[in-house]
Amino acid sequence: MSVKPATEADTPRDQKLASLIGEFTEQLRCGKQPDVNGTVQKHPELADELRQLWALAQLADHFAGTPKESLHSGNHPTMIPVNGQQGTASTCCSLPRTFGDYELLEELGQGGMGVVYKARQRQPERIVAIKMMKQHFASAADLARFRAEPQSTARLEGHPNIVPVHHVGDQDGQPFFTMRYVEGTTLARLVAHGPLEARQAAAYLATICEAVHYAHEQGILHRDLKPSNVLIDRHGQPHVTDFGLARPVQGSGGMTQTGAIVGTPSYMPPEQAVGSRGTLSRSSDVYSLGAILYELLTGRPPFQAATPLDTVMQVLYQDVVLPRVLNPKVDRNLEMICLKCLQKPAELRYQTAAGMADDLKAFLRDEPDHIKARSSSMASFIGQMLRETQNAPIMENWGLLWMMHSVKILAICAVTLWMYWAGITNHAWYLLLWTVSLVLWGWFFWTMRRHMGPVTFIERQIAHVYAAGIMGCISIFAAEWVLHMPVLTMSSGLAIIGAMVFMVKAGMLSGKLYLASAALIVASAVMDFLPPDWQLMLFAVVSALCFFIPGLKYYRQRRQATRLAR
Repeated sequence: MSVKPATEADTPRDQKLASLIGEFTEQLRCGKQPDVNGTVQKHPELADELRQLWALAQLADHFAGTPKESLHSGNHPTMIPVNGQQGTASTCCSLPRTFGDYELLEELGQGGMGVVYKARQRQPERIVAIKMMKQHFASAADLARFRAEPQSTARLEGHPNIVPVHHVGDQDGQPFFTMRYVEGTTLARLVAHGPLEARQAAAYLATICEAVHYAHEQGILHRDLKPSNVLIDRHGQPHVTDFGLARPVQGSGGMTQTGAIVGTPSYMPPEQAVGSRGTLSRSSDVYSLGAILYELLTGRPPFQAATPLDTVMQVLYQDVVLPRVLNPKVDRNLEMICLKCLQKPAELRYQTAAGMADDLKAFLRDEPDHIKARSSSMASFIGQMLRETQNAPIMENWGLLWMMHSVKILAICAVTLWMYWAGITNHAWYLLLWTVSLVLWGWFFWTMRRHMGPVTFIERQIAHVYAAGIMGCISIFAAEWVLHMPVLTMSSGLAIIGAMVFMVKAGMLSGKLYLASAALIVASAVMDFLPPDWQLMLFAVVSALCFFIPGLKYYRQRRQATRLAR
């Protein structure tokens, strides 16, 4: 991966990030393993951005070197190599060929680390699926991940819809394990011909959900559920396979220790896509189940872009297209089940795969009133309205600045009140004070933010909203002058403008900011019954609290994330 050289417009923080990423890349090219954790300890203030940028850099590099024919949404590799070498499948030898006690008959598929063959075992005589590591994937971390798959699957042999492991071994230094051979096809091949019939899709997913719930009950998260990892046998029964990325339910994250994002972009939940900042839970696999259902209903995954990197960005920041937009035949109830799974905040999804299975079974029984996804209670509506959006994490960059902004509001209102109590009635002084102070503060505010790291697109949108608020506040004092009204007569308008700014921010960042908007609207109504100086005092206190409280929350959140990164 090439790193863009720093320009004069880059901030020192941007230059440092680019330099560190460049050093990591150069170390990989020299065959060395970058010490990401060590670097993070030396630069704790860059911890979050450095881990995410490095993970995305590896993602971009890996897929940039992947042949186009392997970039089908269901066949993306599930692990990003971190040793600078691309694995080569052991397919250079012709088939059939002998491998220890097995005769390899045909290749069934490949993943990020391994290749799977159909094989004939001699003792006992039977047909099995055998998975072995690709050549060149020989690092200790790769080997540990490969050996973890049969260990995870061995705990799940009690479920008929999870492919069991028969044997784990090593042949001439080549680690492998064998599994039950499921004769049939994969869900990916079925949906490649187009969307499935609604009841068939629901039946498949209900069975898959029960298998995944069983895995969760045994303490295992799959982390890579997708159509190509679901086998369909000759009797039409689905079987979950490929637990290569499985992890314990408690304490699972979306990254490896080296900082690589793991999973398949089109099917991974947002908390997995953000890597070290995301904590995975049962609802993370539920998201992936919803992505599978989405593809069965529409013929395509919920997010699919020109490159895997763009797909990750869609997972993080875009809302999914409604299934019935892509396929008008999709049942509304099934669509609601699907969309509940694909909610970006994990707390809004089904909290267990069993809950999703229950709704799918209710759909199959034609009992729509028993489908929990159709819940439209007032509490559910308010909960969704107050939830954080996928953009909320960026508020951690603004926490300290918002607290400083609350102090600025108190300061400018204090100076204004001093002028009012001093008997100054010339509108020009008030207009000059608010214009100069707000414009200078806006410049300082934005400059400080840019020095804290790269500015995202959504932050630029918020900056425009803030600028509109500044112009609105200044116009209040200009209107008093033009209309020959006494100073501070229209102070309640300041609260109205602030309420509108928070309302827009609530839709972009966090629904809890609607509470700040409501507080300012109530304050504006009360202000109309107060003397001018009391109006401004009330506005100053309420507005300052509206910035300080969320600012403190996200400031603490950022501090905690930084401590954990260390």
